[in-house]
Amino acid sequence: MISVVVPIISANIIIYLTDSMFYQLLMMASVLCLLEMLRSMLNYFSRYYSMVIFRESFIKIQTALGKNILRLENKVIDSNSSGVFIQRLTSDTSRLADIFNVLNLYLSRILINFGIFIAVFIINFWAFIYLIVMVLVLYLIERRRVRIYNSKDKEFRKQNEKVTGFVSEIVRGLRNIKMLHSEDSFSSELHGQVEELNQSRYLMMQVNNRYNCLRFCLQDIFHLGLIFLLVYLITMGNLAVANGLVIHNYQGRVTSIIDILGMLLQSIKDFNLSCSRVFAIMYSDQFSKEKFGSRHLDKVNGDFCFSHVNFHYDSNNRKVLDDLSFEVHANETVAFVGKSGAGKSTIFNLLCKMYDVDSGSITIDGVDISLLDKESIRGNITIISQSPYIFHLSIRENLRLVQPDMTEDEMINACKLACIHEFIMSLPDGYDTVVGEGGVNLSGGQRQRLAIARAFLQKTEIILFDEATSALDNETQREIQKAISNLQKDYTILIIAHRLSTIINSDRILFIEDGKIVGEGRHKELLKKCPSYRELYEAELKNNE
Repeated sequence: MISVVVPIISANIIIYLTDSMFYQLLMMASVLCLLEMLRSMLNYFSRYYSMVIFRESFIKIQTALGKNILRLENKVIDSNSSGVFIQRLTSDTSRLADIFNVLNLYLSRILINFGIFIAVFIINFWAFIYLIVMVLVLYLIERRRVRIYNSKDKEFRKQNEKVTGFVSEIVRGLRNIKMLHSEDSFSSELHGQVEELNQSRYLMMQVNNRYNCLRFCLQDIFHLGLIFLLVYLITMGNLAVANGLVIHNYQGRVTSIIDILGMLLQSIKDFNLSCSRVFAIMYSDQFSKEKFGSRHLDKVNGDFCFSHVNFHYDSNNRKVLDDLSFEVHANETVAFVGKSGAGKSTIFNLLCKMYDVDSGSITIDGVDISLLDKESIRGNITIISQSPYIFHLSIRENLRLVQPDMTEDEMINACKLACIHEFIMSLPDGYDTVVGEGGVNLSGGQRQRLAIARAFLQKTEIILFDEATSALDNETQREIQKAISNLQKDYTILIIAHRLSTIINSDRILFIEDGKIVGEGRHKELLKKCPSYRELYEAELKNNE
């Protein structure tokens, strides 16, 4: 409304000034000043509330997407680079939240400038028609630019995800890259990917350059035509000189509508593209989510059974588990041994429902895990892997992740049980020491002991040790073995170990070969009746000599 009134008042000010009507001039100037002050105040409140909307929207959208990423099936995570999730969780969610700011800014500016059309229509009909034709022609060119630019932007974002994922891998594997003396190879690969990314960006910019050049040339021609039209209308007596000057003065704001429309269209295209990328993770079958049942077990005893289980990973058609069947009873300690790739860790992954079986069934306390809710499965199982991930937090915060309400005594007792308390107390900040991303400031053995302490705090009925002592020295391993022995008879414990000396006291040992059980019994029994087990044990004894 203000933008409609201001050009008309401006024209009247010029008329009053030329006619020496100073009282009317003063009144109009005062009204104009008040209107501009009002517009400034409205703009301030508009920007303020737009920022509030952006902040709240960004938090909610990013949190919602983060929750969906955490629910993704492992096979989806395995088949996509980290860059896919990083870019969509950061860049795309920001574009979604920013659409409210964009609409508020650009639509208000378009409405303001369209107010000039109304003012020109009131002043002169033919000048109004000329401006409408000019804007339509320039708009069609801008619309085509945005469409082509958007198709290039899709390719750019895919390449950007690829580069982000590769950079993330370089950062995580930096130490290994140095140890492999592969800096030049990774630098060359990074250079190639970045070059390809910037070529995509260059093609996007070329689209802008070509179409902007065409539009600006036509815009200049239209401006010249407007001058001729205004001179003609003034000459014919159809337009006052003052009004002609106002129309000419505001022609820049009329053509700026095209710039604003272009930015608005591009922002909407960006928004739609970001929507498709974010909603693909949230709703599409391409990014399938973990599915759990609805049945809840209030108390888990720790019995579970694999019955004719078959499984293979998507990236490998070879069966990892082949018609595998066995039972584990509550409070029993069972060890799984076998060569690498035999399927031992896969058993743990399936038990925790990290993947779904191809066929067969897995039950906990007689209930198929496909019927159980997530809390009944993962809330009652702790897994300690051979390469535990330690987060870029303090030691205290890493432990609190699994037990938010832990007491100081519980934390210290768990660390003592895991034989890491003395090391922690030797650090300058003790339990408040930040360990770096992935626990980079800790040795492999220290990371495993911290993970074991983290597991002790969870106090679940089933504890899975997946090569959990592989990075420990012999003395520390013996201490951890004592800790594990203290847990026996009270918990169901499953152990995967290459060092057979660590599992000889297990209640049962299952020897896995090519996804099948080829031997079962206690240590001494297997030495007699399972040649493969005996061969592994003798090889270990020989290596220790």
